[in-house]
Amino acid sequence: MALAAKNIPLRCRCGRVSGVAKKIAPHTGFRFTCYCRDCQAFARFLDWPDMLDVAGGTDIFQMPAGRVKLATGKDVVRCLQFSDKVLRWYTECCRTPIGNSAGPRFPVVAITHSFMCHDAEPRDTVLGAPLCRIHELSAVGPLPPNAPPPPTVGLFALRVSKLLFWWLRGLGRPNPLFDEHTNAPLSVPRVITPAERDALAGGIPVRLES
Repeated sequence: MALAAKNIPLRCRCGRVSGVAKKIAPHTGFRFTCYCRDCQAFARFLDWPDMLDVAGGTDIFQMPAGRVKLATGKDVVRCLQFSDKVLRWYTECCRTPIGNSAGPRFPVVAITHSFMCHDAEPRDTVLGAPLCRIHELSAVGPLPPNAPPPPTVGLFALRVSKLLFWWLRGLGRPNPLFDEHTNAPLSVPRVITPAERDALAGGIPVRLES
């Protein structure tokens, strides 16, 4: 029996940026763990080690962009760009990771656990257990015993079907990280150079201007 969907508060560490993720339940999104080097570099840039598990994995919940609302603090939302495809969002005030997105028309926002406030219930209860792991070859150590399994063809088909459903139902709009009228991002992306990326991936602290 599917759990009833609920609204989950969103908040940065200092409270300046806040909002809500609407209609959250295991069946309304897609949760997975990503071990890619860019996620690890993002956590090191923010100096936020709790974003990663012991092997360098990031807990991510993908959901329709139109169900994420930012109520306060949009003026301090910033983003980095390690590649042409993904924008990585965080708060300038306290450097809390928000999550990842693609362009304004892609119907998905991927929220990290650091920005979701569901302390009253375990994360697995609210979001369901992670469905799979990706990029495990970039893990920085042995995977934890509770690491989710590798993806399957069935899971790939499930994710594609969810994306299509969200797009067809118009659930990807408005995207909270882009201007509704111009499609411009809330902040001009800070493009990370290959040298900066390599330094971050190697665990070297790199403090970049926002």
